[in-house]
This record gives sequence, structure tokens and C-alpha cells, in this order.
Amino acid sequence: MRASGELRVDPIDGLRYRLTRPVPHEDGHVIEIARDDWDLVSEPIRQVHMTTTLPGRVRAWGLHRKTTDRLFVASGLVHVVCWDGRKTSPTFGRLNEFTLSDRNPGLVVIPPDVYHGWKNIGTSEAIVVNMPTRPYTYDEPDALDLPWDAEAAKALIPYRW
Repeated sequence: MRASGELRVDPIDGLRYRLTRPVPHEDGHVIEIARDDWDLVSEPIRQVHMTTTLPGRVRAWGLHRKTTDRLFVASGLVHVVCWDGRKTSPTFGRLNEFTLSDRNPGLVVIPPDVYHGWKNIGTSEAIVVNMPTRPYTYDEPDALDLPWDAEAAKALIPYRW
């Protein structure tokens, strides 16, 4: 039996996940996003940015060759999916799925060369915060995007949004 907050499927090699805990106070909640004493935040935070996604929309598939993404859903209800397409990985072909929200917060750390994306399954615009290990480079972005509905994505990744 797994403890609360553990993945039902063993994680993709290098992928890490931590539920966080909203702490109520008289005016709302404090929710930790990342701390340097968590083992999954081993590299310094070099940049923080947010992406918004409209209800029902999919942002997938992304892949980085050098960068580790650290995703946190700050607002909304989002289904995050990761797929290990690294042929040399011990978890090649494995899928991991997370349903995160401001009421079920967690940090997902996605290593390089793992395809990832999300769908806003809520009714309002979602906000996803990313704290990548490398800052975005405008001239040579470390981003290989494969549209979720492209035939190449459907042939490669065994997941349907």
C-alpha cells in the first residue's frame, strides 16, 4: 500500500514529485512551492515563469534536451502527463500522470528528454509556474515542441488527451 501522495505507478527515471500542504490562516492559505531543503530542488532556481492555459486546452508535448522543469499549478485544475521516450532509460515507455490544483498542490520535477504536457480540466484559466534549472535562451531555446494532436505525437506517445 502506498502512502498518501505517492504515485500509483513507479516514477519515470529522474522524475520527482512532492505534494505540498496548504497552511490555512485567517485570511486564506500559505502554500509552499519550492524550498532548497527539499531533495527534489537540488539545483538552484535560475528563472521563474508562469504559463496560463484556458479551460479545456492542452499544452503538450514539450521536451528539453538540457533543462529540468519544475512545475507547480498555482491556480486551476490541471492534468499533467509525462512520458519517458528515452530509449536508454530503465523506464523507457512509462507514463506518469498527476492531477494538481491550488487545493491539491504539488511540485513535479521533469528531467531532460522526458516529454511532458498538461490539460486544463477545470472551468477557469489555469496558472502553471515553472522554475527551470536553466534560464530561457531566446536565440537558441532548449525547447522541442511536438503538438499534442500531430500525427507524429500520436504515433510516438501512447496517450490521448
